[in-house]
Amino acid sequence: MAKELKELTSKDANYAQWYQDLVIKAGLAENSAVRGCMVIKPYGYAIWERMQRILDDKFKETGHENAYFPLLIPKSFLSREADHVEGFAKECAVVTHYRLKNAPDGSGVIVDPAARLEEELIIRPTSETIIWNTYKNWIQSYRDLPILVNQWANVMRWEMRTRLFLRTAEFLWQEGHTAHATREEAEAEAIKMQGVYADFAENYMAVPVIRGVKTASERFAGAVETYTIEAMMQDGKALQAGTSHFLGQNFGRAFDVTFIDRNGKTDYAWASSWGVSTRLVGALIMAHSDNNGLVLPPHLAPVQVVIIPIYRSAEQLAAISEKVDRIAARLRELGVRVKFDSDDTKKPGWKFAEYELKGVPVRLAMGGRDLENDTVEIMRRDTLEKETRPCAGLEEYVRDLLEEIQSGIFRKALDHRARRTVRVDTYDEFKERIEEGLFIMAHWDGTPETEERVKNETKATIRCIPLDDTDAEPGRCMVTGRPSARRVLFARAY
Repeated sequence: MAKELKELTSKDANYAQWYQDLVIKAGLAENSAVRGCMVIKPYGYAIWERMQRILDDKFKETGHENAYFPLLIPKSFLSREADHVEGFAKECAVVTHYRLKNAPDGSGVIVDPAARLEEELIIRPTSETIIWNTYKNWIQSYRDLPILVNQWANVMRWEMRTRLFLRTAEFLWQEGHTAHATREEAEAEAIKMQGVYADFAENYMAVPVIRGVKTASERFAGAVETYTIEAMMQDGKALQAGTSHFLGQNFGRAFDVTFIDRNGKTDYAWASSWGVSTRLVGALIMAHSDNNGLVLPPHLAPVQVVIIPIYRSAEQLAAISEKVDRIAARLRELGVRVKFDSDDTKKPGWKFAEYELKGVPVRLAMGGRDLENDTVEIMRRDTLEKETRPCAGLEEYVRDLLEEIQSGIFRKALDHRARRTVRVDTYDEFKERIEEGLFIMAHWDGTPETEERVKNETKATIRCIPLDDTDAEPGRCMVTGRPSARRVLFARAY
């Protein structure tokens, strides 16, 4: 068993500080000179790139195309959909001028007061308004529909309390925006994309999620329905890992996007939007990692296998390298992302600790005795177990081991969620048990007043109304005793 890193705060002692330490020490990201914004470092960006590549393929497999829309949005656009502007007004960064000039006293540059914009521009918090203003020019007939467009971009939401990856003022994301001829098509699109996100979370991130719909108060601003996937982190808090929205005809009406339908009648286009962000990197860290560092599921690890030579001379290194090069080549043929670290400025012990910290799923080590015996030492990052195996058939064994690690990480997270999910029937019990860091399934009377009371008194929110039927039996609201159609998911959340 490897020693835990002394520099890393224990997650049991201070989970929030553990997370912050790990993001920085593993070289994923750091705070920037701009308040609330982050610098994503190469290793952190490599994880995001893996996510981006897989999701982009999935979007294209479901018929979507990528496009790009402006960063700056005229302020008047946000006024056209009342709920939308209400939802984002407090988070908007506003561009008011277009020129700087040197200060008369030579102290530096100042904003030129003569260069004020006629209309202020909003740095996009989301792109529904600019995109639907554009769709007006693209859509005249049902033959122009559906439009299935995705955008990879950055957005700005002026957050006051930030945490690397989980909540920053600027972050990277994708936002899908689709237009349809019928309500049924738009609703089906929103549900389908929720399924794409759930598949990605479970089969690539190894994070089990609960699919559900948001309550009216938790919906996306301007949506008729918001579909969500909710994940449990190791501290028992929920993290919203992805959302898709059925927007009805709200944006079609707001931007007068009409079309002639098959019967020759004029109608407004129906809409969906959906997105995930670099918050998924934070979810990946919080769901699996430990006091030794990151634990990355192999499907998303930038490096799946690292090979470290242990040698006493240049001749021995050359012999090990010749052997390792053949192993690495065969692993790459099998689709494994492998790195041979022969850097002679770092000792093997330092490398062992570094790759544990970075969460590389499998480490292979080969020394002089291994060379003689035609063996290699294997360590798996998820359990820190070691074994020595012959080189014959090694590559196929490692490939299969990566899949075993992937499924094992998922099962561990699923078991963790099962242990920390409970059913509660009284509000007194709810207030006690929510302090334990749990997912609580409880009856709710469906009113925003009760929802708000629970939030104010316990800091727990309704994460979703689950789509499955497991807790669909009727009962009585734990707070008011009024009739309830089914249990909903309560939790404290990031």
